Amino acid sequence: MVAEDPRRRIQGTDTLLARPRIRQAAAGVSPHVLTDFIRQAQARARRGEIPPEQVESEVVSQLGRYGPSSLRPVINATGVIVHTNLGRAPLSAAAKQAIVEAAGYVDVEMDLETGRRSARGAGARRALLAACPAAEDALVVNNGAAALALAAAALVGRGEVVISRGEMVEIGAGFRLPELIESTGARIREIGTTNRTHLDDYLTALTPGDDATGTAAAVLKVHPSNYLIRGFTSSVPVAELATVCREHRVPLIVDVGSGLLAPEPALPDEPDLAAALTDGADLVIASGDKLLGGPQAGLLLGRAEIISALAKHPLARAVRTDKLTLAALEATLTGGETPVAQALHADAELLRARTERLAQALGADVVPHDGRVGGGGGAEVPLPGWAVSLPEGVAAPLRAADPPILTRTSGSGCLLDLRCVPEELDQTVLSTVQDALRRLSAEG
Repeated sequence: MVAEDPRRRIQGTDTLLARPRIRQAAAGVSPHVLTDFIRQAQARARRGEIPPEQVESEVVSQLGRYGPSSLRPVINATGVIVHTNLGRAPLSAAAKQAIVEAAGYVDVEMDLETGRRSARGAGARRALLAACPAAEDALVVNNGAAALALAAAALVGRGEVVISRGEMVEIGAGFRLPELIESTGARIREIGTTNRTHLDDYLTALTPGDDATGTAAAVLKVHPSNYLIRGFTSSVPVAELATVCREHRVPLIVDVGSGLLAPEPALPDEPDLAAALTDGADLVIASGDKLLGGPQAGLLLGRAEIISALAKHPLARAVRTDKLTLAALEATLTGGETPVAQALHADAELLRARTERLAQALGADVVPHDGRVGGGGGAEVPLPGWAVSLPEGVAAPLRAADPPILTRTSGSGCLLDLRCVPEELDQTVLSTVQDALRRLSAEG
């Protein structure tokens, strides 16, 4: 007698879709996602990986682990505050709440009093101007690169923009600012050298002569952000450059990069928007998701007539930001201290005490460890702190944990830094590390 093929016992898709357990577990899941889970479970049963009777339970299990987004929340134990690979700045509680409230219909472009259309993002603009009174007006676009591209398109056009060779930087993922600027149709007039650029270099570029390819339309000063040049160096301060630009009637654009609105004592050499504007810059550009601690956004602040020209340019529509970003940015500026600021100003004694408690519970050592700002801010500026020293092999199991924990590998070790970890997650970190160490020991 021929034995029955167990695959005949695999229930059909329609039958499984009608099962009460599956229907209950699938609440809030789209039909195509549910059907895909069912087919995956049926395929596993056909391959003999699970018995046919387990298909229904497998589908329910998959639905229980399903999230509407493939992005997974992680615990940042690297000591790097603005970690680009981890989404840069974590948002404040106020910003998170603002995003939730803005997810439905909101008055993003409507005056509720008159019932007529109003300026987009007026609240975020007011918050920016209140936080940076040195600016006459402000505009928000979708990221820092978009802000620079818009400035080049609107203020330079097909003309020349003057920039020092020492400031022609490459940003993340291989994007180079010169190529970004040239993509708008603007031409670049390089001056100076990698390590030294003088005021005379700018004066020569701004004075038309026989060797000039065209009259300069603007001067751009870029903060290098990710690197430092030390030793035999020279650059022109914004205040001196602003005087020259005014004399030659060309706008001075300053890209400060990291998004500091005002001077930060912990980062004394980091440029800020207020200082650049006070020193005479006509337009200042920065990112919203770095040291400002907000959502991804490009911030443009400066003279009213320049901001108006940018807002009216056709490219402004293409780089316009959405209601969620505007809501989060406003809440970042008007709410309480951001997680970025908290990590930057972490109490040294509290940080050490937390690290020692964790190390003691794990039977591990505490070692000195310098945190970093990251994201192009505070280049080479150490943030003294401590870390728990763990075996290097535990890094991979921690990344695979739920929630994943990202650490920093150094030499033959794995360093776990609590600077960017909220204190209320210390117990979660402890239990997750303990599980990872047990798995590592079992595998070894």
